Amino acid sequence: MLDDDNAPISAKDAKHLFGDWKAVPAIILAVSGGPDSVALMWLVARWRAAQSRGPRLMAVTVDHGLRAEAAREAREVKRLAGTLDLPHRTVRWTGPKPKTGLPAAARDARYRLLAKAAGAIGATHILTAHTRDDQAETLLMRMSRGSGLAGLAAMARQSERDGVVLARPFLQLPKSRLVATLTKARIGFAVDPTNEDASFTRPRFRALMPALASEGCDSRNLARLASRLARANAALEVLVDGAERFLALKDAGMAQPGFDAKAFAALSEEIRVRLLARIIDRLGHEGPAELGKVEALVVALDRAGAQKPVKGRPRLKQTLAGALVSLTEDRIRIEPAPPRRRSAN
Repeated sequence: MLDDDNAPISAKDAKHLFGDWKAVPAIILAVSGGPDSVALMWLVARWRAAQSRGPRLMAVTVDHGLRAEAAREAREVKRLAGTLDLPHRTVRWTGPKPKTGLPAAARDARYRLLAKAAGAIGATHILTAHTRDDQAETLLMRMSRGSGLAGLAAMARQSERDGVVLARPFLQLPKSRLVATLTKARIGFAVDPTNEDASFTRPRFRALMPALASEGCDSRNLARLASRLARANAALEVLVDGAERFLALKDAGMAQPGFDAKAFAALSEEIRVRLLARIIDRLGHEGPAELGKVEALVVALDRAGAQKPVKGRPRLKQTLAGALVSLTEDRIRIEPAPPRRRSAN
């Protein structure tokens, strides 16, 4: 029944959805109180109860301190968790909240608090209730920002963050199936009004979905596109692995640090961008390098490489994301940049 967008999720479906995690020691369930996460908690609890062995479970609700109703919703989650024989914790995002970029800051805080809760009980995985609808919206949002292929791959079924694995079992399922599951089980859920607040980006894209669906850009097709882009992205990463090994072998035994600029220039542009970003992220100390800035740096390296070299004098020297990139004669060198000096105020 996994292809029926209006069918409740059965016990057989749940066994298929959660089977990848039956051998892990403990799992945190991220449960906000909305329909998606409540369905996750109910389905996982029933799935675990049907097995003789399986992971320990704990439901965790994050109260961001942004809505007065959040505390009551957390208590309702705790009450339902109790009926399912699940331990439950509410964790709170305290401190000042940013005036801009609030959704991103709240998301970072939520994952940080969930990871901390996971560490407290020895959980290796956090299950979230992201659906196919969420995946489609994420793809559209990233398209609007001009993201590269890795960004357009959107959310993965599993990814690592803050030392734990984020698992998303519902990425191929529409929200309608989760609502149908709760309706059949006669289980209530909360409705967060911010999900419809047009002052935030995601709700604005959500409002566009019916019109896009009428043109064929429904959540199923958009999620399929994200999956295909993820597959292409993974293939390109294999090529970047090979390019990195190629440059290392070519430079084996070289006295000078770095790698051969001509060998680097011979690689395709996409591989050069990805390889450069990978090394900068590895050696830099200011977070991931922005794709547009890495692309500009590759262009700068090409232009500098076309200039006549002067012995011992850098043809290019540039700092990006806490890494110092230089081109001297025919060698590209990437190393940690000196810490920025703080301005005296």
